[in-house]
Amino acid sequence: MEKWFATDFTTLAAIALTTVGIYLAVILYTRIFGKRSFSKMSSFDFAMTVAVGSLIATTILSHSVSLLEGIFGCFMIYATQLLAAISRRWEPFKKVIDNRPLLLMEGSIILDDNLRKARVSEGDLRSKLREANILSLSEVKAVVFETTGDIIVIHSKNADAQVAEWLLTDVKRK
Repeated sequence: MEKWFATDFTTLAAIALTTVGIYLAVILYTRIFGKRSFSKMSSFDFAMTVAVGSLIATTILSHSVSLLEGIFGCFMIYATQLLAAISRRWEPFKKVIDNRPLLLMEGSIILDDNLRKARVSEGDLRSKLREANILSLSEVKAVVFETTGDIIVIHSKNADAQVAEWLLTDVKRK
């Protein structure tokens, strides 16, 4: 327990230097590889974010990983993300790494099987409907569980309004 509060100037200086170095590397790589690196569009994107965070922490706090190794590891994560983004143009690869949005409600009809697949409770669904200021289920045109884990409510007070089919093109209905 006494190690929790003990350190020396050399260790603190190394942590400070490593923090600045890895921070600058992340900024540089994000500028080079693009902001898509930290988007939440697929499970692969999520893995990228977690991997970079873990690598930053390990590089800053571990004596066994040098700053140069951390910067190179970070570069490899970004390069892999770029390769995956380019490979998404190939349909079989896209199906493997990208999640598909899932329809939870079609109009006022709750799709119970899809709620189970998404592991979303009716309480979660009601909460999202309230958040979207839904006063009546007749206002709901569609509710989509997005690949990011967000639940999107498409609604209109106009009873005749229809959702453009293009908006639901990649949404899994059953």
